[in-house]
Amino acid sequence: MDTFDQNHIWHPYAKIPSPIKAHKVLSAEGVYLNLEGDKRVVDGMSSWWSAIHGYNHPTLNQALTTQLSKMSHVMFGGLTHDPAIELAKTLVDITPENLSEVFFTDSGSVAVEAALKMALQYWHNKGQAEKHKFITIRGGYHGDTFGAMSVCDPDNGMHHLFSGVLPQHFFAKSPSMVSMDEALADLENTLKAHSKHIAAMILEPVVQGAGGMRIYNPQYLTKAKALCQQHQVLFILDEIATGFGRTGELFTLEYVDVEPDILCLGKALTGGYMTLAATLTTDEISQGVGTLMHGPTFMANPLACSVANASIELLLNSPWQDNIADIETILSSELFSLRAHNKVADVRILGAIGVVELNQEMDMEKVQNLLIEKGVWLRPYGKLLYTMPPFIINKQELLLITKAIKAVIEEL
Repeated sequence: MDTFDQNHIWHPYAKIPSPIKAHKVLSAEGVYLNLEGDKRVVDGMSSWWSAIHGYNHPTLNQALTTQLSKMSHVMFGGLTHDPAIELAKTLVDITPENLSEVFFTDSGSVAVEAALKMALQYWHNKGQAEKHKFITIRGGYHGDTFGAMSVCDPDNGMHHLFSGVLPQHFFAKSPSMVSMDEALADLENTLKAHSKHIAAMILEPVVQGAGGMRIYNPQYLTKAKALCQQHQVLFILDEIATGFGRTGELFTLEYVDVEPDILCLGKALTGGYMTLAATLTTDEISQGVGTLMHGPTFMANPLACSVANASIELLLNSPWQDNIADIETILSSELFSLRAHNKVADVRILGAIGVVELNQEMDMEKVQNLLIEKGVWLRPYGKLLYTMPPFIINKQELLLITKAIKAVIEEL
């Protein structure tokens, strides 16, 4: 282990010195990570769900190389460039028809911050500054910056330490795959009582990510949007984790063709190559907002925009829907049987997402070491052992992941 890393570098959701070993990656190719010590593992996480094409892809490498010979970065204040223009046109083209304006940021959390600010500024400029609260469903996760933290799950999320200083918003009951009536009734009651103070509703469509990897009925989106319209509340969808094919649709909102007022994208936007995110909205909202007081230094970075353009083209020109369907079929056939296991509380699968929820929390270091021994990289947390593999994974590589998951559960 690199002792400097252990004693001086903060890793995500970790402390210094870190009691858990960080495994050094020497290189990556396709779906494989080559770790120090001649260990080669299949990456079942797509680098936190972003590397949908795998690693070291020649098309994406070439996009970066070509752009690098022109310019690596230029400020976006008062300047523009073709990669950003092309990317904005593409995003407008492939997202719901009502979304016509694009604001680029450099991370998913900041895309959410921009969305929240858009909603607040929109109502302020309409003379309704009292609409400064948000509503969401429990179990959500929208990022680690302050605004984003405030709309994450307030009880079981990762940000309870900051609850005393975060803005207080409204949290409705969460729907499930089989039941949403109670959740909708709770949402409706909250909107009836407090809509004069609520600027927008924000939620992850169908799949809640880091807040618990829950999957719920897509019809909830349609009904929630209708309630929001009825009560003059904007509707924000956070597709940072689910966008670009992960659930079997290009965007999860397509399960019911719901049109959000604001849409957040990130993660797989660049195929996992560069940090980039985007917040899209309607012409009406952009006109209402006027000058948005937000401007990240690396906004619309040309390298990131170039590789995003290449990644989206690569995705759309591939048989990605067939690939996702094949992944879902294998995950289902391999993992659903674990529902009968005495250590397993539930198994949830949608598209290229496979989640095994255990009855008890895991020793993450122990589980990761067991997985690496079996040639697999996963990042379990709490009671959740899950995989979101690259879309290019083949059957044998995916079976290596599912067999490792089953073997680890037996060894716990």
